[in-house]
Amino acid sequence: MRAALMVRVVRAGLLCRLSRAGATLRWISSSSGEPEKPAPPQSAAARPHGAPAPLWCCRLACRALLHLHGADTAAFLQGIITNDMKLLEEDLQALYAHMLNVQGRTLYDIIIYSLKEPSGDLSGVLLECDSSVLDSMTRHLKVYKIRRKVTVTPRDDLSLWALWPRNSSQDPPQPPLTTEEGREKPLVLVQDPRTELMGWRMITKSTQNPAELLTDCEHADTEQYHRHRYTIGLPEGVRDLPPGEALPLESNLVFMNGISFSKGCYIGQELTARTHHTGVVRKRLMPLSLSAPAESLQAGGALESAGGKPAGKLRAGLGQLGLGLVRLAHANEPLTLRSSTQTSVTAHAAEPEWWTKDSKINK
Repeated sequence: MRAALMVRVVRAGLLCRLSRAGATLRWISSSSGEPEKPAPPQSAAARPHGAPAPLWCCRLACRALLHLHGADTAAFLQGIITNDMKLLEEDLQALYAHMLNVQGRTLYDIIIYSLKEPSGDLSGVLLECDSSVLDSMTRHLKVYKIRRKVTVTPRDDLSLWALWPRNSSQDPPQPPLTTEEGREKPLVLVQDPRTELMGWRMITKSTQNPAELLTDCEHADTEQYHRHRYTIGLPEGVRDLPPGEALPLESNLVFMNGISFSKGCYIGQELTARTHHTGVVRKRLMPLSLSAPAESLQAGGALESAGGKPAGKLRAGLGQLGLGLVRLAHANEPLTLRSSTQTSVTAHAAEPEWWTKDSKINK
């Protein structure tokens, strides 16, 4: 399994080849209500006139970045995250993981991006987390840092972007970088380590204009990004993974390449390892198709089977898409829950295709 993972992550770490130059650039304003940001173009000379761009692009204000730097950075993180920092030392550029509390429940979902000195030694990383828990995350890191040589600095001078395929049924195309001579490249451009369907992550300086970095991408707002996540069933942030409540294996951490069972001890490891070795996971986060908008439903609302048995609970959603923690014994049945007006709402759970076949749900 580790060999298969390494093949996948090495591929994810490769920077994309440069696209054809001479593309016509256009800025598109965001309709999300946030301050207007320059955005990638809707069209490029490289594709037929009127054809849609193959990639969507969105600045993720809902996610924040921290810079961890110092000689002990890798060793420090190794003891507090679910994944193995040695993978970043082996040329992997992005690593997904959770930070757990001592009871083994998820506190933060993170992506770690490597920053390497010319010598090749891992001396610093950028850590992505939910922006609403940035202060809590910073305090958490400083509590466990103790005397280690690590500095923790918020980086609001950087911008995080998500790039994902317009057609999720196809392999995500490589983001086309402009070949304009002298143009500064993104700080990070790497395939999302969780699943290929999530496309790519890009980190730029806030002063950089993404429209001058990329061609042939169409700007999307944050709502489109979250709809894409819920469509494929991928959790992200505190709404989907409530701190101190979500369990990492029920949250599909294995399927998202976010955990190592051979790295040794870390905070919260005992319960996670015991659950893994018993091989029994009775509930999983699964994408839900709802008969009513998720906004009319209460987070944590109880799901019931057709026979009235408890079948799980709703986590979060957008429109008629959502995520639910579903008992696997009822995963293939029509489920119901109550709206805020006590109206019965139907929910259908689905098993995502991107879950690895050798780790599918216990039936």
